[in-house]
Amino acid sequence: MVLSTVPKRTIQPDDLYRFRFLQNAKLSPDYQSVAYCVSRVNVEIDDEFMDIFLLSLDSGDVHELTSGLAYDSHPEWSPDGKQLAFFSTRTGTRQLFTIPVAGGEAIQITDIPQGLGRGPVWSPDGEHIAFSARATAEPVFPTKPYRVTRTVYRFDGLGYLHNASHDLFIVPARGGEVRNLTQDEAHNCYRTGPVWSPDSQEILFTTACYPDSDRWFASLRVANLNGDVRDVVRDWGHVTNPPSAGWLPDGQKVVFLGNPMDAQKQSQKNLWVVDKWGGTPECRTTGLSLNVAGKHQFDMPIIARDAPNLFISANGENAYVPVQDGGSKSIYRIGLSGIVDFEPVVNDARVCDIFGLKDNLLLMYISQFNDPANLYLVNIDGSHERQITDINQDLLEEFALPEVEKLSFSSSDGTEVEGWLIRPPFGQPPYPTILYNHGGPDMAWGTAFSLDFQMLAGAGYAVLLINYRGSLGYGDAFMGAINGRMGELEFADLMAGVDHCVDLGLADTDRLGVCGSSYGGFLSCWAVCHTDRFKAAVPENVISNWESWYGVADTYSSIGLPFEAMGGRPHEVPEIYRKASPIHLAHRCTTPTLLVQAEQDLRCPPEQIEQFYTALKANGCIVEMLRLPNSSHGGSSTGSLETRKAQNDALIDWMDRFVLG
Repeated sequence: MVLSTVPKRTIQPDDLYRFRFLQNAKLSPDYQSVAYCVSRVNVEIDDEFMDIFLLSLDSGDVHELTSGLAYDSHPEWSPDGKQLAFFSTRTGTRQLFTIPVAGGEAIQITDIPQGLGRGPVWSPDGEHIAFSARATAEPVFPTKPYRVTRTVYRFDGLGYLHNASHDLFIVPARGGEVRNLTQDEAHNCYRTGPVWSPDSQEILFTTACYPDSDRWFASLRVANLNGDVRDVVRDWGHVTNPPSAGWLPDGQKVVFLGNPMDAQKQSQKNLWVVDKWGGTPECRTTGLSLNVAGKHQFDMPIIARDAPNLFISANGENAYVPVQDGGSKSIYRIGLSGIVDFEPVVNDARVCDIFGLKDNLLLMYISQFNDPANLYLVNIDGSHERQITDINQDLLEEFALPEVEKLSFSSSDGTEVEGWLIRPPFGQPPYPTILYNHGGPDMAWGTAFSLDFQMLAGAGYAVLLINYRGSLGYGDAFMGAINGRMGELEFADLMAGVDHCVDLGLADTDRLGVCGSSYGGFLSCWAVCHTDRFKAAVPENVISNWESWYGVADTYSSIGLPFEAMGGRPHEVPEIYRKASPIHLAHRCTTPTLLVQAEQDLRCPPEQIEQFYTALKANGCIVEMLRLPNSSHGGSSTGSLETRKAQNDALIDWMDRFVLG
């Protein structure tokens, strides 16, 4: 007797509602349990929520600690392991709660009208919990007249800084008076939560967007419980994005990731040790040509986007951090004293990051092209790696998943470039192919799950990913090569990758599309202004005119692009800005183009895409524009469910109409 089997299907846009995404995880103090968060969609009310789970490492049993129509996130163990502090939206705005691990109801600790930001973090003595919150409950996009005096006066994802900047707060762990430790109109706890000193008397935190400065990138500061604040790292340099820092066990020195002020802005980041009172930091990764921390682009709710990814051993001898090598991210051990000493302890062609360190045990997640992410444990020497969650296993078994082919090819000038071709599960080559450009440029594609890639492959497309020059993880020379000639080398690398796939018989030269967001949107606009080989384009949140972008972007004054990549300000080198701006060649575009714009994008504001839209319309090119209200720069990947679905549907529809049609 032959049993019939149901053929597997491909991933489709509506499957967005079915995936669950790992967000954060913490090891218990006794190493017996893991608390972790998973997002989910309630289809009936078309909204997304998050729950906290407890996993017993001994039995493997999983217990759902919180559930309901709320966003319960950022679990943090009390020092005695009996409680978890966490954030929840169950009362409306995000507030701090605690809950007994053994069972019982959650207790609300804060009631701050504007809600909470980063954290929570329990002091080692168990007496206090630290977190950040906006300094005021006023709207982040003001509704009444206001005056601007700051250099950096607005910031993407936050709003206008006079209302949106955060302060550092503490509250007694049992509840009580909430105290504000910073009242300086700067954005405190930028991109990461506070870190308590071993004696529970001081808090290490990052600060950006000072009201009297043009620098938006993070410095490192310390506050005591009286609210006295001092700089640890400020004028010397900056803490990298995502910022991460920690204390040595003796409480006298701190460790952080970053670079000095005079380093090339588009350069690999390093690990440093500095006295808690400040001074000249000591680099502990001299000679490591790879990027400490790493920065890959995702198309899903970003895993651990504000969780620490730097952990220090109990004896203070080593730090364990992720290190990016092109499309992969490994875990490295880095010695903190003596001769410079570092080595990989967990590596392979995949994306890893750390959630915790206890004695000789690392808690980490691993994401791969066909797996959103799961939790793993591994010994600190890299031995005995084991997977401890199967979050989407049942769902993934329903699908025919794509195969991925790693590419290595020479660009037009002989430079070696890395890329990947994600093949559709069905059909034969040559495939209709979408060139998908990453943002940054100091970012990279990694070997991690992306819903856009999966949906395009499910619709029958091959997806071509290329880490063009300017990408992070290939050394400073590779990153800095684009300075002074934005668009040129990247386009050469991208088209060399397209030609490589055509020559291999994998990509159909008559059925090509191109898309990308942010700098990837800029490169997509550049592509359709320099070639008619693409049948469709979907640029998102673009830079089309570097001259006007200089005056409207939230961080124009200090991100490095106008000064280092262009060689000066617009009035100093106007010809370079003009040459790098697709708007000046938009009249040549004949490619049907769908422009996607987040309306609250302060990084690549709407006027950039509106210029390009008008130019294409005026010159008879097929062009439409999808607007995403209430969405910031990365909203189509990490924003609301409605926003992500609108972008997903539009991307597939446009490619089907013009690449296949």
